[in-house]
Amino acid sequence: MDLNYTVEDLAFRDEVRAYLEANLPADLKQKVLNHKRMSREDFVRWHKILAKQGWVATGWPKEYGGTGWTATQRHIFEEECARAGTPAILPFGVNMVAPVIMAFGNQAQKDYYLPRILNCDDWWCQGYSEPGSGSDLASLKTRAERDGDYYIVNGQKNWTTLAQHADMIFCLVRTESGGRKQEGISFLLIDMKTPGITVRPIIMLDEDHEVNEVFFDNVKVPVQNLIGEENKGWTYAKYLLGHERTNIAAVGRAKRELEFLKRVASEHQKNGKPLIDDPVYATKVASLEVELMALEITVLRVISQDSGRPGPEASLLKIKGTEIQQRLTELMIEAVGPYSLPFDTAFMHGDTEHSVMGDDDAAPLASYYFNFRKTSIYGGSNEIQKNIITQMILGL
Repeated sequence: MDLNYTVEDLAFRDEVRAYLEANLPADLKQKVLNHKRMSREDFVRWHKILAKQGWVATGWPKEYGGTGWTATQRHIFEEECARAGTPAILPFGVNMVAPVIMAFGNQAQKDYYLPRILNCDDWWCQGYSEPGSGSDLASLKTRAERDGDYYIVNGQKNWTTLAQHADMIFCLVRTESGGRKQEGISFLLIDMKTPGITVRPIIMLDEDHEVNEVFFDNVKVPVQNLIGEENKGWTYAKYLLGHERTNIAAVGRAKRELEFLKRVASEHQKNGKPLIDDPVYATKVASLEVELMALEITVLRVISQDSGRPGPEASLLKIKGTEIQQRLTELMIEAVGPYSLPFDTAFMHGDTEHSVMGDDDAAPLASYYFNFRKTSIYGGSNEIQKNIITQMILGL
């Protein structure tokens, strides 16, 4: 197994790097690199810039409008985007529901939804978790009862990321009771403008509106919005989560944030010397960097197989990737100390030029730290991932 980049890979990296330098708007870059909060318009603008280049759907085959890139090229692209400071391409449409539609949807669904996802005509959100059904997702209770050409949906979804902006939601719903709890679940695509849908904000500890509750009260959903077979949704859900967990590793972003951490630790002092020169703190940073290097090699090993279908190894990447992300934010807070305490939301939204504490690097870090507590929970908690590894990789 050769984990070194080929000459062609390096040429591709240079092409991507040159494109990003020429086309990434400066205001978006500064927002990302300075940990500012992104608006809906920010995400859509960058999506459409990449769509014009044909580089939005890096994991899609060409027949559906994707790049047709190899796994190595996708990894290089994601790393260069992180390095440059691009906004993320939100995963819910491109990387989550689209692979499910490609694999299990009918031709009419592919023809309609995939071009709209490519062009960001629809903003998608994910209707999986419910009160009492988070990591134990198969215990979900939202029901969809068949009534002629429609399903009537009643229930509630929770922690629905950016649902306040969404045009569409892909939902797991219970269409049959009895038997194993994984049975009787179906995968529905629902228009968020349908009467009977209510979105309520959940304001988190970082004072941001990122997640929501979504309520369904006798919502009529056309039967043609069912993906695949009725009662087979658990299979499609697991397929989707494999894609989600692979992407969560975010090695490129972690490498960028490690460089930010080193810079901040060089500018803040302890006992009259840069913190990065303190042996205890420097050891923590070095240990984290070694773990990140090991994760990157593991990612390269996984993508070298290029099967196109993430397996249980995605759980390994999810666990270690999120642990590293959280540790990075912890060391950032440790580096800047009390300068991170005020929640200067005006500065984080770009309404003021400088933070109230006078340290623009430090101002967003408490919010950043609190937000990243979620990463070991979403996409299936890390405890659940360890169970998957135990059963499907170790065979115990």
